[in-house]
Amino acid sequence: MIDETALPAALRRALHAHQQGTLCVAYSGGPDSTALLHALAHLTEARTRGLRAIHVDHGLHVDSARWAAHCRAFCAALGLPCDVHVAKVDRSGGIGLEAAARHARYAIFAEHLHTGERLIFGHHQDDQAETVLLKLLRGAGPEGLGGMREERPLGCGMAWRPLLNLPRQALRDYVTAHDLPCIHDPSNDDRQLARNHLRHEVMPLLKAYWPQATISITHSAMLCRAAADTLQQDWLTEYENLRDDTSNSLDARGWLALPAALRDPLLAHWLHVQGLTAPTTAQRQQIERQCTAQDGQLPCIQWPGAEVHVWKHRLWAMLPRIKAEWSGSLRWQGEPLMLPGGGQLSLEPATQLPVTLTVRTRSGGERIKPAGDRHTRELRSLFQSGAIPPWQRDVCPLLYEGKELIAVADRWLSTRAEAIFNEVNAQPCWRPAC
Repeated sequence: MIDETALPAALRRALHAHQQGTLCVAYSGGPDSTALLHALAHLTEARTRGLRAIHVDHGLHVDSARWAAHCRAFCAALGLPCDVHVAKVDRSGGIGLEAAARHARYAIFAEHLHTGERLIFGHHQDDQAETVLLKLLRGAGPEGLGGMREERPLGCGMAWRPLLNLPRQALRDYVTAHDLPCIHDPSNDDRQLARNHLRHEVMPLLKAYWPQATISITHSAMLCRAAADTLQQDWLTEYENLRDDTSNSLDARGWLALPAALRDPLLAHWLHVQGLTAPTTAQRQQIERQCTAQDGQLPCIQWPGAEVHVWKHRLWAMLPRIKAEWSGSLRWQGEPLMLPGGGQLSLEPATQLPVTLTVRTRSGGERIKPAGDRHTRELRSLFQSGAIPPWQRDVCPLLYEGKELIAVADRWLSTRAEAIFNEVNAQPCWRPAC
């Protein structure tokens, strides 16, 4: 028997409990977001809060433009504005197409949410159960097993999932009762994808033996979420103690000394704040083993979407580096110079040098006599003194006058380099790629 009232009733309760902020629906055009948008459009309490929709065209399917047009037309029929944004999905990060598309989508959501606005998702109880099982199979702790949060900050607004206790069937009943037009994304039928395999193959088997499987799984998720939130108070305090504000690095040995219940979510939070992916259990264990690396050792733990270095007894995280391709030397007279592989070399204050210098990177064996130093030094020795992190050394710009190395970025200047820069009362400034 079809019940078309469950969805509007759940939304009324949710809107009554959260009365602040304008409303925006994350509208894909699929059955769940279509039911959500249509039901909200017929609630006065939603209309009066500036209800609108946002659709992201990922450009990954030949029909994506047609899907965007469908979403505009559906919203127009409801008398609602629909903002369509085209995403640029970066496939080079090594995190998989699904994850890359999600990152691109949420970046658009964060950019275009209004201040205090609630972005409403159609995620429901079945989605939550699938998420928890996927996290379980990936070895997650309480935070992951807590599943999707009902609310979390996003951009200058809030991501809101008010339907996590409502079964998928309630939304499908609503679509059927109102004969709503929906987009069918064929990627949802690809059972090679983990979530689709779980949804179409595994969950039916679980429910055949345990009819209450979805309810039980989401109840466990609620308990894990409560445990994770309690732990969060402790690890956030440790996070502030261990993180250096200037470098955003973590005290490696201090982090290692924490109980695993605090150590794991702290690491994941530190990475996520930087827009980086969290490691697997094996990769995290590798980080733990390398935290006690001796001076001179330069461990680097890499995985798709991130890499963590252990240097000076601290953890440093960044996007995987792309080897810079330098085609010979670059000519420089003080203008802002974008360097291959990222970063910039400039003069501060901005001016023009009296000579033209050339800029190169290391090839090996370079030497310089820093001003005030009695000896000529090898770059390798200078770098090891700790002024430049290991991951920046291969892209550090070297400044030459003719064949003579006169400056290593803005870190070591020869007497000749000081004379050149003092003549124009300016200094070189190297900003490495973040």
